Order: sequence, then structure tokens, then C-alpha cells
Amino acid sequence: MTLGRSRDGRGAQLGAAGLLTLAALVGTGATHAEAAAPRALPAGCSGSSPITCHYAVAPGNYDVTVSVGGSSAGQTEMWVEARRLMLPATRTAAGAVATYSFTVNVRQPEGQPTGQGGTGNPGLDIRYTGSAPRLSAVSVKPASQPLAAYLAGDSTVCDQLAAPYTGWGQMITTAVTSGAAIANYADSGESSGSFLANRALFPALLSRVRPNDPVFIQFGHNDKQTSASAYRNNLTSMITQVRSEGGVPVLVTPPVRRLFNGDKLTSTALHVNGVGVDLPTQMRSVGTAQRVPVIDLTARSKALVESLGPSASAQLFLRASTDGVTDNTHFSQYGATKMAELVLQDIREQRLPLAAYLR
Repeated sequence: MTLGRSRDGRGAQLGAAGLLTLAALVGTGATHAEAAAPRALPAGCSGSSPITCHYAVAPGNYDVTVSVGGSSAGQTEMWVEARRLMLPATRTAAGAVATYSFTVNVRQPEGQPTGQGGTGNPGLDIRYTGSAPRLSAVSVKPASQPLAAYLAGDSTVCDQLAAPYTGWGQMITTAVTSGAAIANYADSGESSGSFLANRALFPALLSRVRPNDPVFIQFGHNDKQTSASAYRNNLTSMITQVRSEGGVPVLVTPPVRRLFNGDKLTSTALHVNGVGVDLPTQMRSVGTAQRVPVIDLTARSKALVESLGPSASAQLFLRASTDGVTDNTHFSQYGATKMAELVLQDIREQRLPLAAYLR
């Protein structure tokens, strides 16, 4: 059954298992009492901890409304697709139900656009975790022209399929209300040049951009040998093409690595590359020249990491003691959450297009 045209321009198909309007769901965050009798799980859902739900929908953007809680007390988290956190741990008292609404971007592959790490399952997958997940109702329907915020970047941004690796694009979703979707096209190992050239990446993203959609552009980690002129040209090309579709380009300087000399980060940590190019400085300069907003995540993350110091800052990244690997570039879930908070702070302060859709 065809239910409408999705935001990315494709027909949205919702199979019988996905046609769900299982309760009279009220506004975001509303809490109400539930009947004493326990409810069965909504159609398409199974399990107890976690509870998993699958809906046979085509790629596109979908409005998802969920009621968490039930006859017994619960603590529930909601994740969609490739480990995108939508609802942080939420407690509900026995007999109470809280209702929340989101707009979710569905694509295939559902993680990284080049399929690195696996392609996931076609359709929409939702997972409810937590110490005592409780689910009473789910509604899924095609979204009617939401704002789509696109992310262009590398492994520090992307939807990582496998823990413990986590991109900040997987955590920013908790702050976004219904009516706007995060479409994460970031991909591991990409430089500004490789992302621009790969048809599965920038060209695929660009084909879906509509007027007023913001496109957040973060590169630097993998531009290790990129010249200043090439880096500037790559960024300028993305800006020009996004604007040609009516989109709003936003530059994001790369977050720092955890590489210290004493109590200060090294030039490598601050993205001065192998040929001596200070990449964040070049990005700021392009932003000024092109009159594009710049989120200075390098400066914000530098302040955070240096304030924590060489020891405490390790919790932001991957540690052998907790993650089985030591990695001073990629983030833990906690670190990705902190980076997302820094990005969100700048979005609010600059009143960028997504700001009106933040909780």
C-alpha cells in the first residue's frame, strides 16, 4: 500500500505489519494512567529485554510515536536503525505510560552509506533496552515534508553499527523533536575529497536535499596529506552544490584527538596535518569567505578535553579497560554524547535551521 511520497523523494511503502496505530497517542512526553490489565506487545514487536520491533517500510522519513510504560514500573531506552539513540533512559511508574514522538530517517544500508561494518536490515528497526523496558504502543507513518538535517563526515560522526565505537551523529538524535530528521551520511575513513567523489556519499546526500535543509560538513581526520588549496576547494564545492539545491551548508571543524604534550594537546591532536596545513583554520577561513556558519567543534572539544586533562579525558574515547581497545580518536558512547552536546550548543547559539526543532 502506497502511503505517500517520502522526504527523500522515493515512494514510501508500509507493509501490513507496519500499519500501526495501536493507541490514542497524545503529545510528546505526555504521561497517563494505564488500565490495570497488562497489555500484549504491539504488532511487529517481540522479546522482553530488549524488545525489538520491525516495520517493512521503504527508505524515507517516518513519524514514529511510542508509548513506553505499563502495568509495572519500567526503565526504557529507545534506539532506531544503526544504534541511533532517540529516547535516553526513561523511568515510568507502575500503571503509567509516557508518550513520545520522533521523525526517523530510514535508509539502506542503514549504517554507513558504503556498507562498512554491515548493511543492517531493510525497513525500520526499533530496539527498546534499559533495565526494565516497557512498551505499550507504537505508531509509524510517513512524515509529511519534515526538515531533514544531513550529516557529512567521517567515523567520528557516522552511524557505527557495532559498539563500542560511536559517532556523535548517533547521539544528537536525542535532542531532535518530531518534524525534523537526522540523515547521517557520514562514513568511516573519508576525507573531504573522497567523500565528495564517492557516488554513495556526497552525490547521494545532495540528491535528497530540499530547500532549507541544513547540511553539516565535518572533515579533517583523514585529510592527513591534503593541501590547503585542495581542502578549501573541496569544502567550497560542497557549499556551492548544497546552496544550488536550496540547502543551508554549515561547516563543523573536526573534534580533537586525545594526544597530549604535558597538559596541552599537540598540533596533531588539533589537526595540523602531515603537510603542515592547519585544517580547522582553513575551514574557518572558508566559512568567512563563503559566509557560511561554522561550528567550531575543534575549539569546543579542545576546551573540554584539556579541562579534563590527560587522565580523565580518556573516558571520552575508547579505553582498553572498558572497551577492549585503546583509541584516542574514536569516541565512546559517553564521548559521542558530549560531542553532540557541543554541536547542539552551537546550533542553538547561532540559531541554525535545526534549532527550532530541538528539545
